[in-house]
Amino acid sequence: MNFIPFISSKYRLCTLCTALLFLLAPILGNAQSKENPDQLKKKIASAENDSKKAELLLALSYYYLTKQGEFKEDLETADSINLEAKKLSSTLGYKLGKGKALLLEAQIYREKGDEKNGLKKTHEALSYFQKNNMITQQGESYNELAIYEKDLEKKANLKETAIQLFKKSGAKEKQATSLKELGELYSTSENPDKADPLLQEALAIYKSIHFKELQGVYNILSEVNTQKGNFSEALKYSLLAEKTALAMHDNSLQLSSIYNHAALVYYYLRQNEKTEEYWNKALEIARYYKDTEYVRTIADNLSSLYIREKKEDKALKLIKEMQDHYPTSNIERIMTENYLLFNIYRIKKNNAKARIYYKIMAAHYGENAERNGNTFAVLRSFSAFHYQVKNYEAFYRTIKKLDSAAISMGNNNIRSESHLIWFRADSSRGDYLSAIKHYQLYKSLSDSVFKGEKSKQISSLQVEFESEKKDKDIDLLRQEAKLQKIQIQKDNVIKYVFIGSVLVLILILALLYNGFRIKKKKNKQLEIKRQQINEQNELNKKMLLEKEWLLKEIHHRVKNNLQIVISLLNTQSAYLDNEDALMAIQNSQHRMHAMSLIHQKLYQSDNLANIDMSWYIYELISYMRECFDTDNKINFVLDTEKVYLDVAQAVPLGLIINEAINNAIKYAFPLDKKGDVHIELKNIGENNYQLVISDNGVGLPENFEDTERNSLGMNLMMGLTDQIDGTFDMKNDNGLSIKITFTRSTEFEGSTENPEII
Repeated sequence: MNFIPFISSKYRLCTLCTALLFLLAPILGNAQSKENPDQLKKKIASAENDSKKAELLLALSYYYLTKQGEFKEDLETADSINLEAKKLSSTLGYKLGKGKALLLEAQIYREKGDEKNGLKKTHEALSYFQKNNMITQQGESYNELAIYEKDLEKKANLKETAIQLFKKSGAKEKQATSLKELGELYSTSENPDKADPLLQEALAIYKSIHFKELQGVYNILSEVNTQKGNFSEALKYSLLAEKTALAMHDNSLQLSSIYNHAALVYYYLRQNEKTEEYWNKALEIARYYKDTEYVRTIADNLSSLYIREKKEDKALKLIKEMQDHYPTSNIERIMTENYLLFNIYRIKKNNAKARIYYKIMAAHYGENAERNGNTFAVLRSFSAFHYQVKNYEAFYRTIKKLDSAAISMGNNNIRSESHLIWFRADSSRGDYLSAIKHYQLYKSLSDSVFKGEKSKQISSLQVEFESEKKDKDIDLLRQEAKLQKIQIQKDNVIKYVFIGSVLVLILILALLYNGFRIKKKKNKQLEIKRQQINEQNELNKKMLLEKEWLLKEIHHRVKNNLQIVISLLNTQSAYLDNEDALMAIQNSQHRMHAMSLIHQKLYQSDNLANIDMSWYIYELISYMRECFDTDNKINFVLDTEKVYLDVAQAVPLGLIINEAINNAIKYAFPLDKKGDVHIELKNIGENNYQLVISDNGVGLPENFEDTERNSLGMNLMMGLTDQIDGTFDMKNDNGLSIKITFTRSTEFEGSTENPEII
């Protein structure tokens, strides 16, 4: 009886349909984030707004979560970055960012091995997404819950829920990925009839969105068709997976899976040379990544091949090598070795040793392999052993069970091998009528698998795949031949041109010599001028540096003087009892600090002409919070773009912002009332900008025009607006809204081309 590899579904990574099949489990998607972490960090540093920064932080955290290898420091890094994103999203009121951070936190817990907190956080994230009607993220949460579920039916139900949510939200790539994962789940549980339509639907959606990395889907489809015994389709998808992976430059462990599965198809097609070639390719990649389970899986597969080729000693040597260099305590891995050793000793006719391993396997899987996903492999080996030791009662019981399982799967390859040994058993017992019947079934089933149209299809697929490789080599040779032909033509032209050129060269040598003398004289004159220009440039550079230093020093002195005035006012206030006078001094201190911030930034920056107002507003708000202790009362919401203004516009605008915020803090929320203050500074077209400061407080009193319109604060804001040639608009609607529209001065436009990044 032909030996077949052992399949254990617990170790599926990327559909390695082999001695141990393994499947790359998805985390928050399909694969590791491909964006370079250094690029992500640069984007975070230069993010246009805080919500964009939160998204970039989540992407960077996800990169470290899915980074190749199992390293504790990567998970710690992912956790700290995710916490930063979560805090930023909460501060901004960015709901989507907060929800994503919750789900990412759950996945980090799971990767750390803390399934209890991981599951708890996943449910928390799902509830949050449902509450805020975030459909796509609900689907991601159901996908995460499916990872924890042990029951196949419940796991499949969770996946189906995720698929429907992705379909509803229009997230086609996520929908296709979930369909692929559900198909893979059914394939793992040896239910190819359910897996196939799901995988075909996933493939169709991927193609509709022009998703190119289809090697994973092709690989699973190859496995499904292998389970069905449809080897022409299995080989087609296996070769498509290999072709796509190479085109996508996929050198990951998934390529090892693809090679491994292609080898398995060739194994069933009895093409031993191809089988060994592909398993050696897979083993090379697995060893490169130092992944114990991959290495052990493929080594077990090679051992299966050696057993079939009657190279039992070579198989024993490889198993021993794996035990020494890649030890494991996993029970399924150990049972795989027991299976291999059982078949080695069975084939070597060492029934005593074979019986030892038979008892171990029967105790683990049951006499009829009812506790195992590798029904075919175990039952085939058991029936072969029963036949060998002439235990016909056990043989017929096992062979009937095997044939029934093969019929339910539609696997004619397994059935043909089963009826061949059945024929031999009947012949040895003298039941020739039954023997003839089983031999006829063997031939019929074998022909349906390996002869006729399917055999032609398999050969055609191999020829087509090899032809594509050869066509590429031929194209390269043709290109090289064209280049050589062009080179020969050029050589001939050069030869003829050279002969003519020699004659012409002799005629023009005198002219060239004369021209050389003239050029030498001019070069000497130019060299003198160049030295003079360099000296002047050095002098200009020195003067420029001195001016820049002087300008910085001026800004520094101005800032220090303003700070001194602030300190003097603070000292003066200690000697005053009049509340109005103290308030006036405090207001003056705030205004001076608003101007001081600008000069401080200018002398600290390489850009001496302009200041980034988004930074300035953030610093000013931080100062006001600290002065008035508003953290528990007022929430400041900033929505500012990077706007660079010169000092002439930055100072008035800063004083306007200071005055407006000061008024909002003092008057908008009386009696411990809580609320929000929104500050926006945005471009509204060309060089026109708009500053909006609004609150949801009590607003202006009814008699404001009569009593307060001519106050110092209002006059100051309106006067400063006129100073920057802007328009001042104030509206009282569910709170106070102040809007200033102005045109940015472009006198120092050149200095903003490379502004300092904050």
